[in-house]
Amino acid sequence: MYPLIRPRRLRASESVRKLVRETIVTPDDFLVPLFVTEGKGVKKEIPSMPNYFNLSLDMLEKEVKELWKMGLCSVLLFAKVEDHLKDNKGTEALNPDGLMQRAIKTVKNACPQMLVMTDVAMDPFSSYGHDGIVAEGQILNDESAEVLAEMSVSHAKAGADFVAPSDMMDGRILTIREALEDEGFTNTGIMAYSAKYASAFYGPFRDALDSAPADIANVPKDKKTYQMDYANRYEAIKETQMDIDEGADIAMVKPGLCYLDIVREIRNEVDVPVAVYQVSGEYAMVKAAAEKGWLDHDAVMLEQLTAIKRAGANIIASYFAKDFIRTLG
Repeated sequence: MYPLIRPRRLRASESVRKLVRETIVTPDDFLVPLFVTEGKGVKKEIPSMPNYFNLSLDMLEKEVKELWKMGLCSVLLFAKVEDHLKDNKGTEALNPDGLMQRAIKTVKNACPQMLVMTDVAMDPFSSYGHDGIVAEGQILNDESAEVLAEMSVSHAKAGADFVAPSDMMDGRILTIREALEDEGFTNTGIMAYSAKYASAFYGPFRDALDSAPADIANVPKDKKTYQMDYANRYEAIKETQMDIDEGADIAMVKPGLCYLDIVREIRNEVDVPVAVYQVSGEYAMVKAAAEKGWLDHDAVMLEQLTAIKRAGANIIASYFAKDFIRTLG
């Protein structure tokens, strides 16, 4: 009892604080999202995501080489496709010479040991901006899952190590797993967006890929019929366990900071690695507030990243990855 027990002894200096620190973020924790676009020599800043860019494939090659030198060894690819290639069935997503497929090959040719994960979703390829096929005001589930499975096989053929379905269609993990197995891709992993919430934090990301739901009659204006209600907690455990039972190797929670209770719930319940996506809105808020001088950018960034890992994340998908490396000095 006090005064024999004084917890402040373990906070008395930076050296002792480091010695007893429970949670340490390292470069190995990061999965780096990268946005690719057509063209040459393109490094176009995303207005709502300061210092983050849409990259043409030649610039993607330079970027992944830089990431590797920095000790960042895993990337998550997203493709920004041209409007004329979009349709209701995501046909361009299956093109073996499509932008995503070429991006995978670009990364693997530039840096063969880089772990490549790919976004598997229809919204960047959809004329309606949805993660599934739209029919009579509804998002079709099973038909969309079949397209996602074909997309996953196409990515595996191009050299992806993991596919990352981000759509939240029911049963799509099993459909993808069976398709990969049938094609002989037994070692291709699946990182499932298992607890992906219908969040307002995705706005800058949708700007980056021009993938927001279209404002068209008889088309849902949001994604609430398939992404999860942010008021729900136990549903996340159910969704995650279903994905694992269907063959997911990694489960993801998205977004991050407002959902750390969900991360801890899932971490306590499952025996696969848990990923967290610190999303574009979380990134943009820190950048904007720091630009105004209202908070210390690096201090807040480190606190948020540590909180995500402390909650139970094994993997952090974050736009702050390079900023974090910079703080290591």
